[in-house]
This record gives sequence, C-alpha cells and structure tokens, in this order.
Amino acid sequence: MAEGDLTARIAPSVGALPATAWDALAGSANPFVSHAFLTALEDSGSVGPGTGWNPAPIVIEDEAGHLLAAMPAYLKDHSQGEYVFDHGWADAWERAGGAYYPKLQIAVPFTPATGPRLLLSDEVYAAPLLRTAERLCAMHDLSSAHATFVEPGQQALFERAGWLPRTDIQFHWENRGYASFDQFLEALASRKRKAVRKERQIAQDGVEIRALSGGDLKPEHWDAFWAFYQDTGSRKWGQPYLTRAAFDLFGERLGDRVLLVLAYAAGRPIAGALNFIGADALYGRYWGCTVDKPFLHFELCYYQAIDAAIARGLSRVEAGAQGGHKLARGYEPVATLSMHYLADARFRAAVADFLEREREGVALDTLVLGDRTPFRRAPG
Repeated sequence: MAEGDLTARIAPSVGALPATAWDALAGSANPFVSHAFLTALEDSGSVGPGTGWNPAPIVIEDEAGHLLAAMPAYLKDHSQGEYVFDHGWADAWERAGGAYYPKLQIAVPFTPATGPRLLLSDEVYAAPLLRTAERLCAMHDLSSAHATFVEPGQQALFERAGWLPRTDIQFHWENRGYASFDQFLEALASRKRKAVRKERQIAQDGVEIRALSGGDLKPEHWDAFWAFYQDTGSRKWGQPYLTRAAFDLFGERLGDRVLLVLAYAAGRPIAGALNFIGADALYGRYWGCTVDKPFLHFELCYYQAIDAAIARGLSRVEAGAQGGHKLARGYEPVATLSMHYLADARFRAAVADFLEREREGVALDTLVLGDRTPFRRAPG
C-alpha cells in the first residue's frame, strides 16, 4: 500500500527487518519492543506457526526503503497471552453472527508491560501506520485490531484515528528516592513495616538468594528456571507460552537487561523470578518454584525487585498483571491503557458504550485501592 512517497507493508517477521533500523525507532528505554526480545520469541518458536501468534509487523518506508515507522503486530486466532480480556466481546460478536477471529493484535506477546506500540521516527507517521492496520482488517476480513499496554503518551495518536481507549489496573512500586530497602520501609505504617520484615525473615531462612545477569547467566540457571516456569505455566494456562529456547536467547541477546533471581536450599535451586531491566524501570515477568516455602514468592518477585530497583536507581518496578496482594507489599494501583479498533460500526458502538461504563468502574476501584496502601498517613 502506498501513501504518497511512502510505502506501508506487512513484513513477514521482525527478524526480516534490520535490527539497527528497528531499534532506532524502538529506542532503548523498553526492552520488550527491542529487536532482540521480539526476535527471541520468533526464533525460539514461542510465536509463529502453531501458536496462534503469527508475526505481521506493520512498517512504513520511504522511497529508498528506509524504515520510518513500525508496530509489533500479530494475526491471532485466539485471545490467549494478552492480559487484556476480550472474550466477552468475542462471544457477543459471534452470537450476532460475526467471526471475531482472526484479529490483529498490536502488542508484545505474553508481556503485560506498558510501552510504545507505535515506533515512530516522527509522529506524522502515526496516522498512516494506523490506517494501514485498519486496511489490513478490511482486506483480510479481520473483526478488529487491539493495541494493548500502550504508553499513555501515545493515547492521543490512537484517539485521533478514532480508536477506543480501555483502562485497567496494575500494581507498580514507585521509588521515591529511597537509598535502601530499610528507608522504603520507614515510609510504611508501623504494622505493615513489621509484617514485611517478618515475611522477609521467614522467606530467607535456610535459603541463599542469587541475583544473576549478563555473563553470570549459564545454561544450568536457565535449566532450573525452565522447571519453575513450566510448573507455573501448566497451572495457570494449561501449557507454557514460551519454549525452553526462548530463555537461552533472552540471555544471549539481552544480557545485562536480564535479571534472574534464584533461591537455593541445600545447594540446589528451588525457586526463581525473571526480570527485565529498562532505562527507568524493572519489569517482573515470570516466577516459579519446586518447593512451597512461605513468603518466598513475595521475596523473589517483589522485595528482591525493590532491592534491585533501588540499587540501580530505577524509578519503578512493574510487577506484571493482576495481584491485589501486591498492595500490602508497597505496590500501588496504576492505570494501564489499551486502544481498540472495531471494523463494524454497530459492534463499535456497543463496545464504546461498554468501555465508558467500565472506565468509571476502574477509576472508582483505583481510588478505593489507593486508600488501602500500606504507607503512613500524614496527620489530619
């Protein structure tokens, strides 16, 4: 498809595009939109044939073939691995006689972390990029297109194109200039502070915790974590989304942007948590264990993440989807954003009405949860 001197096309994969050109658009702040991360998913078989996540990155190029804009996009025949739930929309549309699948998903697979979804050399390319997504829906009879976990600064670009906003809640930890974990604890109410210290004491009893990154990561560490990941994945989703090869590629291609925290007992690994490091945030992604030890989940996923963020001077920890239990551990409610295009005007009107009512409920929930944080209240 051509727009003036521009060419918009669907590339066969992110790996088919030059890494330097893609990363020039993606920037270095968010590890998940990097060429290294997205191609690790492709090359490991975590996305692609048989997964229901078929890469279809949309790109805009100039006459010389230079990449001007891109979006990570996938043709999907299910709604798994997205963390923004549209099963009700699918059911409603299919009861009305439509076919909800396939659809276009503009996202990082299996990754509920906010980031840019329009990778732009200039904001002027946002409109043709989104028009191309809409044309793709028309050409291939796709019901809809969904951009999930969109960074707030890009909301206006989607809304100018008429896409509908949807909000939800995650729990993030904010670094208010803490020099240490103990200084963070001082900001909590006394009872909550004592509870966190008690949890850490119990979790660490008889356990050695190792934080590994870059060249310290070895195949045996990934072997251990694979066992943990499989256990968690089989219980939550039926089968894990990622293949074993994905973890090796994360270590090889992202190196110092990976932080793997392992717990050892009697010299053998019993649990682990995998994080990715951005320019200003630590992103908690996967956890698993082979021994059920009290509070070890909280220690590895939440408290060790806070320690790491403070040590690196990062401004926040994003601990993934859901989990109201994070609130008592100093993680606060934060709104997340997705943007949606529905090809059928009647379907769009019904979804727009639903989203307006849903946003009111999310806003109220955010206020209520904000009043339940464990931080000390100012007098009066």
